[in-house]
Amino acid sequence: MEHLKLAAPSITEPIHSLHNWKAGTFVTIRSRNGDLRGCIGTIEPQQDNIVEETRRNAVASAFRDHRFSPVTSDELDDLQFEVSVLHPPHPVTNLKTLNPQCDGLIIQTKAGRRGLMLPDIPQLDTVEKQIEAICRKVNIPLDTPMDFQTFRVEKIKEDSV
Repeated sequence: MEHLKLAAPSITEPIHSLHNWKAGTFVTIRSRNGDLRGCIGTIEPQQDNIVEETRRNAVASAFRDHRFSPVTSDELDDLQFEVSVLHPPHPVTNLKTLNPQCDGLIIQTKAGRRGLMLPDIPQLDTVEKQIEAICRKVNIPLDTPMDFQTFRVEKIKEDSV
């Protein structure tokens, strides 16, 4: 199995303050034609800062997303990377007030199973579709009692070449 050699990024002065910021992040990898190639992240921060959080999730997205084979160096020119920085989640009081283009969704069962869907996924244009997709992704029956949280993200997307 081929692995990419990843060097630690050098941090320049303008983004040095990121070493003091903690947040959950998701790293989404897509082919240039839009096909998903990997997406892994954290709801709450697990690392010391957002730089390490993003690095860890980027490696996991590229090599540990069980839905895909690991990324190879031959693919790099055809891939686009997007980082979603999560704002802290808060409870949902009314699902009808959510906008799937702006609001991400977290579901959690009483047994502790949890799943998440980022906002602004074109084929998930209703809250009902978001819920169905999360349940499918984490294998939760739709009729299971669940609690909902919502969150917003700041997206950092690589420009198309």
